[in-house]
Formats: sequence, structure tokens, C-alpha cells
Amino acid sequence: MLRARITLVAVAAAALAIVITVLTSYRNVSGLVADQLDRALDDRADTVITLLAASRHQPPVRPDMSEQLLLADGTVRPLTPGHGPLPVSDAARQVARTGRGTSREDVTVDGTQYGVLTKPLPDGGAVMVSQDYRDAERVDHEFLWRITWITTAAVALSALLSWLALGRVLRPVRRLVRTTEHITSTQDLSAELPPAGRDEVGRLTRSFDAMLAALRRSREQQQRLVQNAGHELRTPLTSVRGSAELLQRARGRLDPRDEEQILATLVTEAAALDGLVREIVELATDRHAEEAPATVDLPAVAEECALRFQQRTGRTVTVTAGRSVPVRARPRALQRCVDNLLGNAAKFSPDDTPIGIRVEDGRLSVHDQGPGIEPDEQHAVFDRFYRGSRTQGTPGSGLGLAIVHDIITAENGTVFAGKTPQGGAEVGFRLPVHTPAPATRRRRT
Repeated sequence: MLRARITLVAVAAAALAIVITVLTSYRNVSGLVADQLDRALDDRADTVITLLAASRHQPPVRPDMSEQLLLADGTVRPLTPGHGPLPVSDAARQVARTGRGTSREDVTVDGTQYGVLTKPLPDGGAVMVSQDYRDAERVDHEFLWRITWITTAAVALSALLSWLALGRVLRPVRRLVRTTEHITSTQDLSAELPPAGRDEVGRLTRSFDAMLAALRRSREQQQRLVQNAGHELRTPLTSVRGSAELLQRARGRLDPRDEEQILATLVTEAAALDGLVREIVELATDRHAEEAPATVDLPAVAEECALRFQQRTGRTVTVTAGRSVPVRARPRALQRCVDNLLGNAAKFSPDDTPIGIRVEDGRLSVHDQGPGIEPDEQHAVFDRFYRGSRTQGTPGSGLGLAIVHDIITAENGTVFAGKTPQGGAEVGFRLPVHTPAPATRRRRT
């Protein structure tokens, strides 16, 4: 569960930060307490030495401290009534004997830990001052106990706040997941996504919405393609079936000329079916989609397609090129566009008339001397299976210009159709000019 995992990460980060802060604070506080205890021992030792030098043999009593004299010969004389003698180490005897230096050590007496400081006296010997650590240990234990509870409460509170905050943050994600699961189970692409905000979740929602819109358009186009294809296939299939049934019923009784005509009809309709199926497959699968885009020289493409078309059909094709600029497109798909434009021009113009190709910047147009395209049909000619009012009897699938439209729009280009001043048709496309990125210069070392 995403919410639980993110909460766990947030709590772990908070706990780590709290523990590091507590440990750092504890070490700093422990150091300050130790310094304070050492300073208290040093101040008490100086006070006792001053009082002894002023001939006051009995310093004021402190309940957490005790004092004793250590003579140069190692004899111990207690100064605090009610307290037993302190253990004497070799370092303390060295201070009393030499009158130089100090000795600082921790000792344990009857299970209680004491800090002992030994300082020399001006007239010889030394004074030993001890401080009981029980109060300091009690404060230390209380500090640790309270810090433990505070840390636990802070971690629990951070876990609760993280869980509640993440629940609010991930609420749009949960709504988006429920909607996508509904779409997956029902295949209902019309389902509305939750409102999109301005954060990353909103961007994700908008991306899903754009994807659904693309899927809806794709489904609509597929359904329209199937419907149109079924309608277009019905006529040649009916013709082929009728001719075949006629031949089957006649069984050789037909006049040879009628039989030849029927067979010619079969061949013609079969060829039309083959071309129509090929165009439908081309349009539905877009077999050029996997081709990598490259920088293309439009005049060179026009020259190549014109030469190939002339060799195949015998029609005269002239290419007029103006300023040449590079465009970026799929080369084979772009050649298919020019071939379709030439085929369209050849279909709707007399056989003895030339076809012209004009290239200027990123614009390519094909001109013919046919009947032209009326203004109300200039956008519709790129629709699938469209036939103009004056071209209903012209053979063809009605998919050539639709393929041009799909390929060019996929390259961020535009298509156009119109009438030339001479009355023929002008059909073509425009691609954006490709500007190569400037090459970076290497710095000499």
C-alpha cells in the first residue's frame, strides 16, 4: 500500500532526526554536567584550603560533599563529621608528599560513586574533597526516561500526522485509480477523470485525460474506418459475386464475347479489391510509424518520386524548386505522400497533360490540369473514402489523400488543397523547417 510505505518512510526519517537530536543533546548536556561537577569540586577544594589557611579547622558542611586532610606521611584526618575516610590512592599520596600537582579520580564507597579531588596545601600535605554523584545520576536517569517518552510520543505523533496528511495528498490518486480500474473493467472510455490540480498528481491526471481522449479518437476512427471500408468493399464484392454466379449458372453456354467481358469485369473488380484492401491496411496499421525521423531534402525527394512516376506511367512530371530548407520527417513515408499526390493528379487529369511539382521552403504542392477542386470540397478531399460530386465514377479507393493527411499531421505539418489559376487542382503539404542544434565547441586544454 503506497500510503503505508510513504508513512513508514516519513516516520523513519522523523525518528532518525529525533534520535540524532536527542543523542547530540544528551552528549552536550552530559559534558556540561561533568564540567559543572569538576568546577564544584575545584571551588570546594579552594574554599577548604582558604579556611584552613585562616586557622578555621572546620569548613561549613555540605550534605553532598566531604573533606579530609592527607598529611605528607600518608596520615588521614577527616574534616567532615559523620563521613568515613575516603580511600587514598598513590596519586593522592604523591600530591601530599611533594606539594605539587593535583589528583582527580572517581571512587566507589559502599556502592556510591564519588568524585575525589586532591590539592596540595601551602604548608605541606593535601586536602581531599569528594562529591556524591547520586544526585547527578538521578538527574541523568530522569533525563533519559523523559527523553525516551518524549521521543516515543513525537514518533507516534509524526506517524499519525503523516498518515492523515498522506491520506489527503493521495486522495486524488485513489480517485484516479478507481476511475482507471472502472475504465479497465468496463472499457468505457467516456468515463470522466477526477478534477486535476496544479501539482504532480494533477499533471498525471491531465496526462491520463489526454491519453483517454487519444484512445477515444482512435476508437472512433477505427469504427468509422470499418464502417466506411465495409461500405466501399460491398460494391466490388457484389460485382465479383454476381459475375461469378453468372458464370456458374451458364456453365459454358455464354457467348464467348459475353464470357470475356464477365471475366474482364472479374479481373478489374479483383484488382480494385486488392488495391482497396492494401490501402485500408496501410491506413489502419501505418507501417511507416516505426521508421526513424531524419533530415530530408524536399527537392531531392520530389525529383526522385517524379522520375519513378514517369518511368512507371509515362506521364510528364516537372519539378520546380525554390529555396531549399531542411525538414525533419520519415523519408519513406514522405515519399509515399508524394507518390499519392502524383497518383491523385494523374487520376483526375487527362493522360496527355503534364503534372507539376513545386517545392518552396518546407512546402510541396502538386499541380494538374484536371477539373480542379471546388472550395466547399477542399477540406473534405482528405477524408477517408471521400468522393467529390464530379468524381463519383472515377476508379480508386478514396484513401490516397487520407494517408497523406495522416502522415503529414503526424510530422506536425499541414495539408492543403485548392484550384490553380489555370483551373486544375493544387494539392500538397507544408512541413515545419528543421533547425539543427548548434554544435558545441570543445575547449582546448
